[in-house]
Amino acid sequence: MSLITLISDWGLNDYYTAAVKGMIYKHLPKANIVDITHEIVPFDVNAAAYILKNAYKNFPDGTIHVIGINTEESLNHPHIVAYYDKQYFIGTDNGVLSLVFDHEPEKLFVIDILQDSPNFTFSGRDRFVKAAVHLAKGGKPEELGTEKVMLTNKMTFEPTINEDMIKGMVMHIDTYENLITNISQNLFREKVKNKKFTISLRSINMKMIHDSYGDVSIGEVVALFASNGMLEIAINKGNAASLLGVAEKDSIIVEFNQ
Repeated sequence: MSLITLISDWGLNDYYTAAVKGMIYKHLPKANIVDITHEIVPFDVNAAAYILKNAYKNFPDGTIHVIGINTEESLNHPHIVAYYDKQYFIGTDNGVLSLVFDHEPEKLFVIDILQDSPNFTFSGRDRFVKAAVHLAKGGKPEELGTEKVMLTNKMTFEPTINEDMIKGMVMHIDTYENLITNISQNLFREKVKNKKFTISLRSINMKMIHDSYGDVSIGEVVALFASNGMLEIAINKGNAASLLGVAEKDSIIVEFNQ
Protein backbone atom coordinates (compact mmCIF):
# COMPACT_ATOMS: atom_id res chain seq x y z
CA MET A 1 0.00 0.00 0.00
CA SER A 2 1.27 3.48 -0.86
CA LEU A 3 2.63 5.82 1.76
CA ILE A 4 0.67 9.00 2.42
CA THR A 5 2.63 11.99 3.67
CA LEU A 6 1.22 15.15 5.22
CA ILE A 7 2.76 18.62 5.17
CA SER A 8 0.77 21.56 6.49
CA ASP A 9 0.51 24.74 8.54
CA TRP A 10 -2.07 23.14 10.86
CA GLY A 11 0.27 23.09 13.85
CA LEU A 12 0.11 20.57 16.70
CA ASN A 13 -2.12 22.37 19.18
CA ASP A 14 -5.43 22.02 17.29
CA TYR A 15 -7.48 19.08 16.09
CA TYR A 16 -6.72 19.57 12.39
CA THR A 17 -3.83 17.12 12.01
CA ALA A 18 -5.59 14.43 14.02
CA ALA A 19 -8.81 14.92 12.06
CA VAL A 20 -7.06 14.42 8.72
CA LYS A 21 -5.26 11.31 9.96
CA GLY A 22 -8.46 9.96 11.46
CA MET A 23 -10.32 10.43 8.20
CA ILE A 24 -7.59 8.58 6.29
CA TYR A 25 -7.70 5.67 8.73
CA LYS A 26 -11.50 5.68 8.61
CA HIS A 27 -11.41 4.93 4.89
CA LEU A 28 -8.06 3.13 4.82
CA PRO A 29 -7.46 1.38 8.19
CA LYS A 30 -4.07 -0.02 7.15
CA ALA A 31 -2.76 3.26 5.78
CA ASN A 32 0.87 4.21 6.28
CA ILE A 33 1.01 7.93 7.15
CA VAL A 34 4.20 9.97 7.48
CA ASP A 35 4.20 13.50 8.91
CA ILE A 36 6.70 15.67 7.05
CA THR A 37 5.84 18.71 9.20
CA HIS A 38 2.81 20.61 10.45
CA GLU A 39 4.74 23.61 11.68
CA ILE A 40 4.96 25.67 8.50
CA VAL A 41 4.29 29.34 9.23
CA PRO A 42 0.63 29.84 8.19
CA PHE A 43 0.26 30.39 4.43
CA ASP A 44 4.04 30.32 3.83
CA VAL A 45 4.05 28.62 0.43
CA ASN A 46 7.79 29.19 -0.07
CA ALA A 47 8.76 27.41 3.15
CA ALA A 48 6.43 24.53 2.40
CA ALA A 49 7.88 24.16 -1.09
CA TYR A 50 11.45 24.17 0.22
CA ILE A 51 10.76 21.44 2.77
CA LEU A 52 8.67 19.29 0.43
CA LYS A 53 11.19 19.61 -2.42
CA ASN A 54 13.95 18.31 -0.18
CA ALA A 55 11.82 15.64 1.50
CA TYR A 56 9.87 13.93 -1.28
CA LYS A 57 12.95 12.63 -3.12
CA ASN A 58 13.63 10.30 -0.20
CA PHE A 59 10.29 8.52 -0.54
CA PRO A 60 9.56 5.47 -2.72
CA ASP A 61 7.73 5.54 -6.02
CA GLY A 62 3.97 5.82 -5.67
CA THR A 63 4.06 7.91 -2.47
CA ILE A 64 1.12 10.30 -2.12
CA HIS A 65 1.86 13.75 -0.67
CA VAL A 66 -1.01 15.81 0.79
CA ILE A 67 -0.19 19.52 1.01
CA GLY A 68 -2.27 21.46 3.52
CA ILE A 69 -0.95 24.96 2.89
CA ASN A 70 -3.28 27.83 1.92
CA THR A 71 -5.87 25.34 0.68
CA GLU A 72 -8.77 27.67 -0.13
CA GLU A 73 -9.98 26.94 -3.65
CA SER A 74 -10.85 29.50 -6.34
CA LEU A 75 -11.23 29.57 -10.12
CA ASN A 76 -7.60 30.65 -10.44
CA HIS A 77 -6.33 28.28 -7.77
CA PRO A 78 -8.21 24.98 -8.02
CA HIS A 79 -7.52 21.81 -6.08
CA ILE A 80 -5.24 19.55 -8.09
CA VAL A 81 -3.49 16.21 -8.20
CA ALA A 82 -0.13 16.02 -9.97
CA TYR A 83 1.98 13.01 -10.93
CA TYR A 84 5.66 13.94 -10.94
CA ASP A 85 8.85 11.92 -10.57
CA LYS A 86 6.74 8.77 -10.04
CA GLN A 87 4.94 10.27 -7.03
CA TYR A 88 1.57 11.97 -6.44
CA PHE A 89 0.98 15.45 -5.04
CA ILE A 90 -2.41 16.70 -3.85
CA GLY A 91 -2.99 20.32 -2.95
CA THR A 92 -4.09 23.73 -4.17
CA ASP A 93 -2.63 25.20 -7.35
CA ASN A 94 -1.35 28.30 -5.56
CA GLY A 95 2.23 28.12 -6.84
CA VAL A 96 3.61 25.73 -4.25
CA LEU A 97 4.14 22.85 -6.68
CA SER A 98 5.81 25.06 -9.27
CA LEU A 99 8.46 25.70 -6.60
CA VAL A 100 8.80 21.99 -5.85
CA PHE A 101 9.00 20.73 -9.42
CA ASP A 102 11.82 21.40 -11.89
CA HIS A 103 9.43 21.02 -14.84
CA GLU A 104 5.75 20.48 -15.53
CA PRO A 105 4.38 17.24 -14.04
CA GLU A 106 3.81 14.20 -16.23
CA LYS A 107 0.10 14.28 -15.32
CA LEU A 108 -2.01 17.10 -13.87
CA PHE A 109 -5.72 17.12 -13.07
CA VAL A 110 -8.20 19.48 -11.42
CA ILE A 111 -9.91 17.55 -8.63
CA ASP A 112 -13.63 17.30 -9.31
CA ILE A 113 -14.98 15.13 -6.51
CA LEU A 114 -17.70 15.95 -4.02
CA GLN A 115 -16.88 16.36 -0.36
CA ASP A 116 -19.07 15.01 2.40
CA SER A 117 -19.06 18.16 4.52
CA PRO A 118 -21.24 21.17 3.61
CA ASN A 119 -18.46 23.48 4.84
CA PHE A 120 -15.55 24.51 2.64
CA THR A 121 -12.96 25.58 5.21
CA PHE A 122 -11.13 22.27 5.71
CA SER A 123 -10.23 20.93 2.28
CA GLY A 124 -7.37 18.87 3.66
CA ARG A 125 -9.82 16.65 5.53
CA ASP A 126 -12.91 16.88 3.36
CA ARG A 127 -11.42 16.65 -0.13
CA PHE A 128 -7.71 15.88 -0.20
CA VAL A 129 -8.19 12.77 1.92
CA LYS A 130 -10.73 11.36 -0.54
CA ALA A 131 -8.30 11.91 -3.40
CA ALA A 132 -5.42 10.35 -1.46
CA VAL A 133 -7.46 7.29 -0.49
CA HIS A 134 -8.55 6.87 -4.11
CA LEU A 135 -4.92 6.81 -5.26
CA ALA A 136 -3.78 4.60 -2.37
CA LYS A 137 -6.38 2.01 -3.38
CA GLY A 138 -4.94 1.91 -6.88
CA GLY A 139 -7.29 4.40 -8.52
CA LYS A 140 -6.08 6.47 -11.44
CA PRO A 141 -5.56 10.25 -11.15
CA GLU A 142 -7.57 10.66 -14.35
CA GLU A 143 -10.64 9.50 -12.43
CA LEU A 144 -10.40 12.40 -9.98
CA GLY A 145 -11.20 15.20 -12.43
CA THR A 146 -10.37 17.01 -15.63
CA GLU A 147 -6.95 17.44 -17.17
CA LYS A 148 -5.08 20.69 -16.54
CA VAL A 149 -2.47 22.01 -18.96
CA MET A 150 0.00 23.62 -16.57
CA LEU A 151 0.61 24.68 -13.01
CA THR A 152 0.25 28.19 -11.65
CA ASN A 153 3.80 29.51 -11.67
CA LYS A 154 5.44 31.18 -8.70
CA MET A 155 8.84 32.69 -9.41
CA THR A 156 11.88 31.57 -7.44
CA PHE A 157 14.69 33.85 -6.33
CA GLU A 158 17.79 33.00 -8.37
CA PRO A 159 21.32 34.21 -7.58
CA THR A 160 22.73 37.15 -9.52
CA ILE A 161 26.01 36.32 -11.25
CA ASN A 162 28.70 38.79 -12.35
CA GLU A 163 32.23 38.24 -13.59
CA ASP A 164 33.69 38.20 -10.10
CA MET A 165 30.70 37.77 -7.82
CA ILE A 166 27.68 35.65 -6.96
CA LYS A 167 24.96 37.45 -5.04
CA GLY A 168 22.44 35.19 -3.39
CA MET A 169 20.08 35.24 -0.45
CA VAL A 170 19.13 33.28 2.64
CA MET A 171 16.17 31.22 1.51
CA HIS A 172 15.53 29.13 4.63
CA ILE A 173 16.38 29.04 8.33
CA ASP A 174 16.12 25.55 9.75
CA THR A 175 15.33 24.32 13.26
CA TYR A 176 18.95 24.80 14.33
CA GLU A 177 18.91 28.35 12.92
CA ASN A 178 21.36 27.36 10.21
CA LEU A 179 21.17 29.68 7.20
CA ILE A 180 20.43 27.89 3.93
CA THR A 181 21.09 30.01 0.84
CA ASN A 182 20.00 29.75 -2.79
CA ILE A 183 23.60 29.29 -4.01
CA SER A 184 24.12 25.70 -5.07
CA GLN A 185 27.32 23.73 -4.83
CA ASN A 186 27.30 23.23 -8.59
CA LEU A 187 27.00 26.97 -9.25
CA PHE A 188 29.72 27.74 -6.70
CA ARG A 189 32.14 25.25 -8.24
CA GLU A 190 31.34 26.35 -11.79
CA LYS A 191 32.04 30.03 -11.11
CA VAL A 192 34.64 29.99 -8.36
CA LYS A 193 36.63 26.95 -9.51
CA ASN A 194 40.08 27.08 -7.86
CA LYS A 195 40.10 30.85 -7.30
CA LYS A 196 40.41 32.52 -3.94
CA PHE A 197 37.04 33.68 -2.62
CA THR A 198 35.35 35.55 0.20
CA ILE A 199 31.85 34.79 1.43
CA SER A 200 30.28 37.87 3.02
CA LEU A 201 27.19 37.85 5.20
CA ARG A 202 26.51 40.93 7.31
CA SER A 203 29.83 41.64 9.06
CA ILE A 204 31.12 38.08 8.67
CA ASN A 205 33.70 37.19 6.00
CA MET A 206 34.64 33.56 5.29
CA LYS A 207 37.36 32.35 2.99
CA MET A 208 36.96 28.60 3.26
CA ILE A 209 34.29 25.94 2.69
CA HIS A 210 34.35 23.19 5.31
CA ASP A 211 33.01 19.64 5.16
CA SER A 212 31.28 19.54 8.55
CA TYR A 213 30.26 21.72 11.49
CA GLY A 214 32.94 20.15 13.68
CA ASP A 215 35.71 21.43 11.41
CA VAL A 216 35.62 24.65 13.43
CA SER A 217 35.62 25.25 17.17
CA ILE A 218 32.34 25.44 19.09
CA GLY A 219 30.86 28.90 18.68
CA GLU A 220 32.67 29.65 15.41
CA VAL A 221 30.98 30.44 12.10
CA VAL A 222 31.31 27.81 9.38
CA ALA A 223 30.43 27.78 5.67
CA LEU A 224 29.64 24.41 4.12
CA PHE A 225 27.32 22.75 1.66
CA ALA A 226 24.17 21.33 3.22
CA SER A 227 22.85 17.83 2.54
CA ASN A 228 20.71 19.26 -0.26
CA GLY A 229 23.74 20.77 -2.00
CA MET A 230 23.08 24.41 -1.07
CA LEU A 231 25.57 26.79 0.56
CA GLU A 232 24.89 26.96 4.29
CA ILE A 233 26.20 29.30 6.98
CA ALA A 234 26.10 27.94 10.52
CA ILE A 235 27.65 28.25 13.95
CA ASN A 236 29.04 25.06 15.47
CA LYS A 237 26.69 24.23 18.36
CA GLY A 238 25.14 27.68 18.03
CA ASN A 239 22.21 29.54 16.45
CA ALA A 240 23.49 31.44 13.43
CA ALA A 241 20.31 33.35 12.61
CA SER A 242 19.95 34.86 16.09
CA LEU A 243 23.61 35.40 16.85
CA LEU A 244 24.40 36.95 13.46
CA GLY A 245 21.14 38.89 13.23
CA VAL A 246 20.25 37.35 9.87
CA ALA A 247 16.75 36.80 8.49
CA GLU A 248 15.32 35.07 5.44
CA LYS A 249 15.88 37.04 2.21
CA ASP A 250 19.03 38.70 3.58
CA SER A 251 21.80 38.93 0.99
CA ILE A 252 24.94 36.82 0.86
CA ILE A 253 27.83 37.56 -1.51
CA VAL A 254 30.58 35.34 -2.86
CA GLU A 255 33.44 37.37 -4.37
CA PHE A 256 36.23 35.65 -6.25
CA ASN A 257 39.37 36.66 -8.17
CA GLN A 258 39.55 36.42 -11.93
